[in-house]
Amino acid sequence: MKLADFAHCPRCASPMDERDLDGHARRVCPDADCGFVYYGNPTPVVAAIVERGGDVVLVRNVGWPETWYGLVSGFLERSEDPADGVLREVREELGLEAELVSLIGAYGFDQMNQVILAYHVRVPADAVITPQPDEIADTKLVPVGKLRPWPFGTGAAVADWLASRS
Repeated sequence: MKLADFAHCPRCASPMDERDLDGHARRVCPDADCGFVYYGNPTPVVAAIVERGGDVVLVRNVGWPETWYGLVSGFLERSEDPADGVLREVREELGLEAELVSLIGAYGFDQMNQVILAYHVRVPADAVITPQPDEIADTKLVPVGKLRPWPFGTGAAVADWLASRS
């Protein structure tokens, strides 16, 4: 959400003011009894490099251009352990039970105001992929040797994972 879009206080419904607070533009409730500050904290997201045999499973989300493929990813649920969340996303989006291999890292994705916790997971080489049709428009298997990172979002996790393999 952009700061300009946050027009009213979620606690008292007063029109929000924009002020400099700790060196950042923040939306602040002007009501002294309320004092709500909208910090715009990033949303936690989990992402998985799903390894199946010698391939990585990439997905094209519904609504993405036909040439865009990325990692399985989704929002972390309240009180959910990130490792459990990434396994849940793989199960929900691909119909696969995965084994957690390792945490790859944490990555800021400023364009979407997210922090991405990326993991390497593995599924059996003969696992049947069953994409969730309301979320996943297509999947493709890319041999690990041909996988190339992209310049945004989960692409940094792919770059780090590939570098760790050499």
